[in-house]
Amino acid sequence: MTATQDRATRPTSQSPIGVSLPDPRIDRPKTARTALTLGAFVALGPLTIDMYLPALPTITTELETTSAAVQLTLTGTLVGLALGQLILGPLSDTFGRRRPLLAGTALHVLASLLVLIAPNVAVLGALRVLQGVGTAAGAVIAIAVVRDLFDGRAAATMLSRLFLVIGAAPVLAPTIGGEVLRFTSWRGVFVILAVYGLLLLAVGFFLVRETLPPERRSTSGVAGTLRGYRSLFGDRAYVGLVLVAGLTMAGLFSYVSGSSFVYQEEFGLDEQQFGLLFGAGAFWLIAATQLNPVLLRWFSPAQVLVAGTLAGAAAGAVLLVLSATGTGGLFAVAIPLWAVLFACGLALPNAPALALSRHGEAAGTAAALLGAVQFGVGAAVSPLVGLLGNDAVAMGTVIVASLVLAIVVLFAVVQPWQLADPDPEAAPVAVH
Repeated sequence: MTATQDRATRPTSQSPIGVSLPDPRIDRPKTARTALTLGAFVALGPLTIDMYLPALPTITTELETTSAAVQLTLTGTLVGLALGQLILGPLSDTFGRRRPLLAGTALHVLASLLVLIAPNVAVLGALRVLQGVGTAAGAVIAIAVVRDLFDGRAAATMLSRLFLVIGAAPVLAPTIGGEVLRFTSWRGVFVILAVYGLLLLAVGFFLVRETLPPERRSTSGVAGTLRGYRSLFGDRAYVGLVLVAGLTMAGLFSYVSGSSFVYQEEFGLDEQQFGLLFGAGAFWLIAATQLNPVLLRWFSPAQVLVAGTLAGAAAGAVLLVLSATGTGGLFAVAIPLWAVLFACGLALPNAPALALSRHGEAAGTAAALLGAVQFGVGAAVSPLVGLLGNDAVAMGTVIVASLVLAIVVLFAVVQPWQLADPDPEAAPVAVH
């Protein structure tokens, strides 16, 4: 956070404590730079998840294992992301945002380099868990920083900007991975990840500034962290929104875990063709996240969340019917999948924004629980695609089940019509 931004977000005598009115002194290019910097750290997660996807069939053969076992290495990454966020989120409330961010990134670099000597799928899976823990730092702390600075619709807009950067990672990652496989083995993918992590360490050291000053940090230790989680679980709407976010992410990771086998083994695409088609799907996810701020001018985050979740379930049902009946071939699978991704892109920024707006006093802990549930549910669901057959029908079944459950939770638990509509002119927030 820059000095200009800090001055622009301080409370004034004309505004409620902790909330600043819109201030023309806010440096918009620096705000954009903040989004890009945070997005670069968050993108480490999608890159770590997606870059090796074109190599999954190759890894299965080289390590003499099964496709389901190799998919568990993806699950390991998601487990690490979930557990890491539960640990690093509260740590960032206690020690500030910057130090846990750099420490997690360093752990990711170490794990990526150790993959180069992994002898079997079990060791690879364990190292992928460590990679996930390392990438959790960027995932949870970037969201906590957004909550340090923004609230309401402003937070949803900023998260959409982050999702633009995050969305570019799935577009590029499988393509980069496919190109790397032209010149080296699948282990070369992890060399690229280690180099990217080292670049992030340099960026973090020189450009990332602390957004949680010492007077705002938690001093209650482990007992306070546990009390914080207990308090969060006592908020019905927050818990419901976290579950909706997790189930939406589960639908997304059903696509991530199954797409390489569906596109390459069911439809015969090579690694490079898979990377291009996977990137085309990610384009629709990006498009939706960037449409979201425009929609928020006319609709509340809750309304956009409901529309996105319903549309995703409907598109998943179309995918399931077409794949089950064998109608239309490759693009009868790809086009409904793109519609699912577009719908998820509408839902994903708004569920976290609504959840975190309820707990600005413990942004790191609230973001940690949110991220842990998102990736924990994704980790639990991802192997189901493999267990059900690793084909388009299996992928469609898991997507539909996840999003239908999200709808049930949304209406039965969250009850979005009861959520307060955030101020359409919500300004940056500095909670002091």
